[in-house]
Amino acid sequence: MRRMERPQLGSDKMGKSRLFRIFLILGSLFMILLIIIYWDDVGATHFYLHTTISGPQSSRVPLESHSTPRHKAGDDKGSSFLSDIDAFVNQFLEGTNEPSQEVRDESSPGTMGNASGEAGKQEDKYVPRREWKIHLSPISAEMKQRQADRKQLVHDLCSSNSTLNFPGKNRTFDDIPNKELDHLIVDDRHGIIYCYVPKVACTNWKRIMIVLSESLLVNGVPYQDPLDIPMEHIHNSSLHLTFNKFWKRYGKFSRHLMKIKLKKYTKFLFVRDPFVRLISAYRNKFEQVNEEFYRRFAVVMLKRYSNYTDPPESVVDAFAAGIRPSFSNFIQYLLDPQTEKDMPFNEHWKQVYRLCHPCQIDYDFVGKLETLDEDAEHLLRVLHVDNIVQFPPSYRNRTASSWEWDWFAKIPYESRRKLYKLYEGDFSLFGYPKPEKLLHDG
Repeated sequence: MRRMERPQLGSDKMGKSRLFRIFLILGSLFMILLIIIYWDDVGATHFYLHTTISGPQSSRVPLESHSTPRHKAGDDKGSSFLSDIDAFVNQFLEGTNEPSQEVRDESSPGTMGNASGEAGKQEDKYVPRREWKIHLSPISAEMKQRQADRKQLVHDLCSSNSTLNFPGKNRTFDDIPNKELDHLIVDDRHGIIYCYVPKVACTNWKRIMIVLSESLLVNGVPYQDPLDIPMEHIHNSSLHLTFNKFWKRYGKFSRHLMKIKLKKYTKFLFVRDPFVRLISAYRNKFEQVNEEFYRRFAVVMLKRYSNYTDPPESVVDAFAAGIRPSFSNFIQYLLDPQTEKDMPFNEHWKQVYRLCHPCQIDYDFVGKLETLDEDAEHLLRVLHVDNIVQFPPSYRNRTASSWEWDWFAKIPYESRRKLYKLYEGDFSLFGYPKPEKLLHDG
């Protein structure tokens, strides 16, 4: 009897071993199935791991926000669940070879570089090793207080207790359509998100972002001096990774990824007096030869408000004949209800709260064009990248606030009041005084 029990015992062990292997295989298949179900609509042609999920690649010290966050992305009842997903995806992707990241090499049009593989291995070759700058004095208390005051003002006016109202104030980040997130530029190398506002030094800040992200190469080497970047590349959208591109790369997971980056990265924007920004936009787009803006906007203004039933087809012919929309025509166009019915405002005169969503995104730094030099130096120190790049020298011939009266003197009083109402959100959120002189009759 004892001799018969031994084979039975051995078969039991073999059976348990087989069962264990079967359960292990089934468990693995189940986990894979869960991943497939979660990313069910992310096709192989769209799931490009263009950016990292685990955060910045540099060794910079993260910025500690001194203000109380309004809307911490992901801070809800499911925050622990989302953090578990974040951790799992990080671990999963760390063991995955990332496909090549698109890096434009100006010397070889159409070529691609592998950001995580080949480019990463060659980093020592083309990225200069620089020591952190040693500053003799810390950032002044005045500069820190300036930022604290600006952020607190935005926080207060975005709260439900504030009487300030403007379109989109009370919506959530998830309510913002992807197409309205196209001004949020992401630099994963240094953990930075920049919301660019046209006519507010955005050309130079885009230069900075290109240098930091190393998204443009010349002879296989990233640009190091922002001023060396050719003008035609600065506003090339393919060189900037923006939030509105996330859906094509990450599908249903894109919003969660955006929230991760909004929590981890340092976010900044630069603003300007709204009326002065409008003057600058008019001067740049309609007082200079610009074929695109002439055909898209100037022709409409001339037909509607200047009695030109058949204006010249090209801007060159129009300027030769002394024909161009006046500043008054431009203001009429902005106030005309038909304008927004035909198409949304162009980015050069769209309100900042519509471009950058300050009530949904808790910005760490709010810069102003009026204090550009000081704010730029402060920001680069806060980001710990002032050893890598310097903000280009300021263009001194800026549209001045003192010119406002000269420009608006011929605008009817009622139109000025309506225009202020249209941009009141920007005036209030960013601390620009109400232009009382312009808003009183006579």
